[in-house]
Amino acid sequence: MKIFCILSIISLLGTCASPKYTARIDNLKKSIKIVDSTLVKTYAETITSDELSSMLYKFASKEFQGRRVGEPGQKLAANFLKSYYISQNIKSPLGTTDYFQGISKSFFFNEAGASENVLAYIEGSEHPEEVVIISAHLDHLGVEDGDIHYGADDDGSGTVAILEIAEAFKTATKNGHRPKRSIMFMHFTAEEIGKRGSEFYVKNPVFPLENTVANLNIDMIGRVDRRHTKNKNYIYLIGADRLSKELHYVSEKVRNTYVDIDLDYRYNALNDRNQYYTRSDHYNFAKHDIPVIFYFNGEHEDYHKASDTPDKIDYKLLEKRTKLIFATTWQLANQKHRIVLDENNAFLN
Repeated sequence: MKIFCILSIISLLGTCASPKYTARIDNLKKSIKIVDSTLVKTYAETITSDELSSMLYKFASKEFQGRRVGEPGQKLAANFLKSYYISQNIKSPLGTTDYFQGISKSFFFNEAGASENVLAYIEGSEHPEEVVIISAHLDHLGVEDGDIHYGADDDGSGTVAILEIAEAFKTATKNGHRPKRSIMFMHFTAEEIGKRGSEFYVKNPVFPLENTVANLNIDMIGRVDRRHTKNKNYIYLIGADRLSKELHYVSEKVRNTYVDIDLDYRYNALNDRNQYYTRSDHYNFAKHDIPVIFYFNGEHEDYHKASDTPDKIDYKLLEKRTKLIFATTWQLANQKHRIVLDENNAFLN
């Protein structure tokens, strides 16, 4: 009887605790207010499949020779990105006309030649010291056995998505709608040899890491994996709730407001055998308690093969996914308060 009573009390406490936590989550959700919805819809329309296609056919072309870290093709790719930002009058956060954060050969333990991250940014109007970082890696596998690894999806798709997002924010800024927080557009080198470009950045940040609001990392968003051949209207999200449930619910509310697309969280499971959470550049930010979202379409039959070419990209789907990331960035850069870690969130504690 005594054991039964104790178990009954534990059970009762459990049922009381669960609704209480549920109520806190509900209050957190209700606290998130979508900002500037008309403006977001207007500037999202400047992101087009035609422009994404045009840029990706250039970025994943024979000219760039697979963009292996430190090799001439990767240098051409970096200069292509720099020229784009100059053409859009989007400035460097380094305070010069040099958009490159140089990384010496020694940092790569002789695995690659000297290389560079490419950085551009738009300064915030109200909280310029706070920065939202959107990232993708510019490098790929180069030429192997005479075959160029074009890397159209990995990560040409993420690279051109950032260019289109940057252009949309610049257009908004020219029209008097500068983001409240700064936005940095980051193109990391050396992801393919162990996320070394992003590792270098967090060791040598342009903005103090404590001022980094979030990192939205884009790595492969132009294709469809085998799980979704019958319903390609999806994107995998990884990491959004690991450090900040507010970020997770902001992301979901943005999707519900603007973009009809399924958010698939299967690879966000803590016990997922693929461990994608640790495998792209966002992880170097997460290790410093910076909230992250990793946008990903999953692996496909051309992953890390020479056959990952721009003709296989679904550009309409790439457009939709890019618009989702643009809208999420707008919300993070413009909502009243910066998102907070769970341990500091009044709704959860």
